[in-house]
Amino acid sequence: MEALHTASTYLFSVQGLLLVILGTVLGITMGAIPGLTGAMLIALTLPLTFNMDPVNAFILLISMYVGAISGGLITATLLRMPGTPASIMTTMDGYPMARSGKPGRALGLGITASFVGGCISWLFLISLSGPIARYSTKLGPFDFFALVLLAFVLIASVGGKSMSRAFFSASLGVLASLPGIDKATGSLRLTFGFEELNGGLKLLPVLIGMFAISQIISDLSRIDEKVTIIPVKRTRDMFFKLKDWKDQAINLMRSSVIGTWVGILPGIGANIGSVSAYSAAKSMAKPEEQAKFGKGSEVAIVASESANNATIGGALIPLISLGIPGSVIDAILLGGLLIHGLQPGPLLFQQNPEMVYTIMGAMFVSNVFMFFFMIIAVRYLARLASIPRSLLMPVILVFCIIGSFALSTRMFDVWTMLFFGLLGFGFEKMKIPLAPFVIGFILAPIAEENLQMGLMASNGSFLPLIQRPVSLIFMIASVALLTIPLYKRFRYGHSQSN
Repeated sequence: MEALHTASTYLFSVQGLLLVILGTVLGITMGAIPGLTGAMLIALTLPLTFNMDPVNAFILLISMYVGAISGGLITATLLRMPGTPASIMTTMDGYPMARSGKPGRALGLGITASFVGGCISWLFLISLSGPIARYSTKLGPFDFFALVLLAFVLIASVGGKSMSRAFFSASLGVLASLPGIDKATGSLRLTFGFEELNGGLKLLPVLIGMFAISQIISDLSRIDEKVTIIPVKRTRDMFFKLKDWKDQAINLMRSSVIGTWVGILPGIGANIGSVSAYSAAKSMAKPEEQAKFGKGSEVAIVASESANNATIGGALIPLISLGIPGSVIDAILLGGLLIHGLQPGPLLFQQNPEMVYTIMGAMFVSNVFMFFFMIIAVRYLARLASIPRSLLMPVILVFCIIGSFALSTRMFDVWTMLFFGLLGFGFEKMKIPLAPFVIGFILAPIAEENLQMGLMASNGSFLPLIQRPVSLIFMIASVALLTIPLYKRFRYGHSQSN
């Protein structure tokens, strides 16, 4: 109870509430500008939090997370340009509805659905995180290694269209985490004579490069692109009526639950949650409603937006209870916890419970503020998309360089950032997902450390991996998730050839 009181004191202080407002507004703003993402915003903000109290830092970062996922629906609806990948499905029905003369209605459906989805996933967050964390304290090093292995397989088998590309991305992420000191032997490895690599590659330059620099390079090709915005004149259409609550209640609940559970899966992200809920809503809709999908369906907008916001709470569950990120942004937040000297997972509940309650509380408070702010300011937020990229990109680039250099005040980190920026741009061009790389880079040291601890305890034997029931279950699940999609692909290809 003392930790809860401490978290409440931080969150509901003047400074805490100002950080919620600042973070949510910045997140919505970044989400409403096509090409700029929440991952970029949070990666750029991390260096600014170095000297902040960790609790205040995460009030700001979590608020940005909530705002960024929500803000994408504005340009998706009014410009047919999703501000974030999470709003891609909203574009399919939000824009046609706006074009038909009901932009306020389309935005109102999306904003309300986002709020409800966030609240439902928050209930799952506060209900499941504690029990999962308490149970995870009973897990041994082999169990954690098998769990991380399962996370890798989930990233590859569910997180992208191509399993091979996702595995390739994750493997490169693991490779990038290897330079530095081998914890088992204490010797240097893969430093190639660079003294700067003795401590390994720093997380922050890698993150900024992959998500900010790569996006800047990509946006340079569209720097003079002009946009036409559908004006929002009647804001009273945005509010749900009693009939809307009755009509959409089941859809809201179903889509929010789907989004939450998709968010729990490592590396999947809000866009997959949105697609899953959209598909479920369409398959369960009446034939006359199914015909409206892609042409301005209210059911579709509600399904997409409630699910993508629900993935926030879902993705935070494995982050704070197991130390495994559920999305790209959560991978950056995991890095933020480590930078502030906090250990994610069950130890976070034991050593820093006030941080756990702060994360939970900040998500809820920022979700409430997001709803009211977007209802009031949405007609003005849409104009952000008209800001010339030629003005935005240099400013963002300067912040990228400052953020990377400030980490250790050395140019090596700036060159690292630029290298991974080019790598991320190449990934995007070749349709290789970025999420597996980042999550592989972060999780590989955790897997290695637990495997080494397990082998030391078992005198070098791998048998406990299949002798312990928990690790055996994770290993069986990993094998199944690998072989079933491959079997289906082989069987489908074989049947096609016949």
